[in-house]
Amino acid sequence: MNSPRSAAAPDRGPNVSFPPPLPFVAGFGIGALLERYLAPPMQLPNSMTATVLGLCMFVGGLALIATGMMTFRRHRTAIYPNRPARNLVTTGVYARTRNPMYVGLAAAYLGGVAMTSLFWPLLLLPVVLSLVFALVIRREEQHLLEKFPDEYVDYTGRVRRWL
Repeated sequence: MNSPRSAAAPDRGPNVSFPPPLPFVAGFGIGALLERYLAPPMQLPNSMTATVLGLCMFVGGLALIATGMMTFRRHRTAIYPNRPARNLVTTGVYARTRNPMYVGLAAAYLGGVAMTSLFWPLLLLPVVLSLVFALVIRREEQHLLEKFPDEYVDYTGRVRRWL
């Protein structure tokens, strides 16, 4: 006999209805607009050192995102959180952090802040991370807990959410 959920609708995984990079892009964009029209309470350093550091963080963040995506592809599981996970990935970069793609997005965001010396996007980053946690990560974690109960509990005991 089918469960009510499977009879009603197909498994959509965590059922996140927007691409997870969207809050990061929106937060940075809103911060840049605020910077243009509202004087920031303080100035960030604007130097070649800050720009180079920012570029390194940005590229490192993109590399972390790409590594996470390639690991998911290698394990043949869904990258987008509107599809169900086929496998619980615990190897590679996922042996160090449960959310390497979100850590990568945050690093790229911070790199963008350092390269542009914009204060408001920096101030908005905690809001962005809170939204991603509440609207994406919690749903992903619940989906993985339902799909792989014992394995996921063991994994969360061994590997931190962020770093």
